[in-house]
Amino acid sequence: MDVNEVLLPGVGLRYEFINQDGERIGVVARRTGDFELVVYEGDNPDVARPLFRLTSEEADTLAEILGAPRIAERFADLTREVPGLSAGQVEVRHGSQFVGRPLGDTMARTRTGASIVAIVRGEKVIASPGPEAILRAEDVLVVIGTHDGIAGVEQLIRG
Repeated sequence: MDVNEVLLPGVGLRYEFINQDGERIGVVARRTGDFELVVYEGDNPDVARPLFRLTSEEADTLAEILGAPRIAERFADLTREVPGLSAGQVEVRHGSQFVGRPLGDTMARTRTGASIVAIVRGEKVIASPGPEAILRAEDVLVVIGTHDGIAGVEQLIRG
């Protein structure tokens, strides 16, 4: 699906796409961190009907809900497109030296060359976790890299 990105000076960015019913949908990402979902009337980008507004926290929650079922599918698509790149999952088990510690303490990318791109915690997905993200037992780490890199992350996390 094609997504058009438009700079709105002083406001933020507008992302727009056409859904399967032919409606033009827009998401306005404001500089304040808020988001607004709109539907355009016809082809005129200046006439839109607001559907609702979300705070940045609400938008993150909605993204997690919508993204959780598809995250593995999207990474699988990516790995098919890039030769030598794979996606894997590594569970943080009880007893791992990294339980209760920040993700950055693993130094996974430096040690293995693979990147931890998400943490799946129950039904919640933490996409692009920062080094300060605290790991918990039973977290599932989504790892992108070579087969050897993913195996290295698994060995590192499991000890």
